[in-house]
Amino acid sequence: MRATVVRRTALAACAVSLTLLATACGGSSDADTDAGGGKNDKGAATSGSSSDPKTSAKALSTAELETASLKQGDVEGHKVAEAGPDDEVPADGLKADKATCLPVVHAMYGAAEAGSKATTKRKVITDPKAGAKKSLKDMTDGEAEGALKAAFDLTSTLVALNAYEGTAGPDAFAGLKKAAVDCAGGFTATVAGTKQKIVSITEEKVTGGDEAAAWTLIQEDEGAKAPFKLVALRKEGTVATFLSFNLAAGQDGGAKFTVPTEVVAAQAKKLG
Repeated sequence: MRATVVRRTALAACAVSLTLLATACGGSSDADTDAGGGKNDKGAATSGSSSDPKTSAKALSTAELETASLKQGDVEGHKVAEAGPDDEVPADGLKADKATCLPVVHAMYGAAEAGSKATTKRKVITDPKAGAKKSLKDMTDGEAEGALKAAFDLTSTLVALNAYEGTAGPDAFAGLKKAAVDCAGGFTATVAGTKQKIVSITEEKVTGGDEAAAWTLIQEDEGAKAPFKLVALRKEGTVATFLSFNLAAGQDGGAKFTVPTEVVAAQAKKLG
């Protein structure tokens, strides 16, 4: 890559706004750590059972769900903001070419399943790393390219909480897990009229809440592939979903990046 191109691109990357990054919303990497930050072996997602999935739960009220939602300062090294109208995709704007895959599309965009009584959404993004000590004009091509990658190395996560009544929460969680298995070979989603091709869904390992599950989703666009991480966590009648994306991973065509387990752990703690 020519030095001038690298430097211009790096400058543009540094100017990318928090809103743009958060709206790009996508996935995290090798989910081989638990929600508390501990290291796990790769394998199928595990689930806890401190709450019987068949137990009828009382849905949190809108006020209670707001209290349980992440706020600025809850996750060290991250910025937290409420999702705005530009981040919303109405449920009727989410479709899948295979009906069984629709719960995955809903989870990606934080849309509720049947039985939800209240919903909140947050945008969480890692704080930028410290800037380079040299100015771009003084960098070699290699240094400039490294600065470019560092500028894009930001993980953005959309966190959605949906409060369900009765057994609707466990049912929604179970439906998502089944859909992820049924659609492991890929499917095509339509989001607000735009088609998105998911070529694979791979189960990862995560723990937290009463039960939790995680997956890597690979999206392909004109031959370019980008990884997303999708995490679901249930605590009694509330289901939290996390969709994470890292711009650097997308630029590298599927390079690995770290799952924001601190975000998952912080949300699990607030749900109690």
